[in-house]
Amino acid sequence: MLSPSVEDYVKAIYKAHAARGNVATQELAEALQVSAPAVSKMLRRLAELRLISHTPYQGVKLTRAGEKMALEVIRHHRLIELYLVQAMGYSWDAVHEEAERLEHHISEEFEERIDTLLGHPATCPHGDPIPTRGGTIEPTSNRALAQQQEPARLVVRRVSDASAELLRHFHEIGVTPGTAIEFVEQEPFEGAFVVKVGGKRVRLTPHAAEQVFVDPIVSRGRGS
Repeated sequence: MLSPSVEDYVKAIYKAHAARGNVATQELAEALQVSAPAVSKMLRRLAELRLISHTPYQGVKLTRAGEKMALEVIRHHRLIELYLVQAMGYSWDAVHEEAERLEHHISEEFEERIDTLLGHPATCPHGDPIPTRGGTIEPTSNRALAQQQEPARLVVRRVSDASAELLRHFHEIGVTPGTAIEFVEQEPFEGAFVVKVGGKRVRLTPHAAEQVFVDPIVSRGRGS
């Protein structure tokens, strides 16, 4: 059995690559809060295990085996988050750290029992897709609210779980996955993003708007 640190690395590589493409050593060091030499040492280990392909100065990519491992860990994490919210009464801002600790230690049988109990869910509490047991994952919206320029009707697809404080703020103002919102404007001089949620105007800082991912709501005409 591979160590939790190996699983943490392949998960971090997968998530960074999905968001931005090739993954640099320094980026991994910041994400995992370790030193650059420690990352370099682990990358050599992952290459020996054939979990990554690593070309110096050109970034890191997961092999098929590495991607399969990453998706399995992510599946554990997101199922645990949803279980903690739905079955144990945790708030959505408190589940990430718990899931980080538990994701490495549950059996496949336990995972399947959670999945069945929850009705085979498609997303975690923050809107991120849950990988299937077979190692596939639905594409997700990477368009941040901060990219919006013109007034539009939007649906929140997911929010970043990186900050518990920000998650509490999103909950308070009603910006949660599946919620329809209306983008009104960005205030002058790189100011707040103004949206309507249930008819109520709320303001999000540019940083907060970068953590909310949306899709447009497409209106259907008659006869369509």
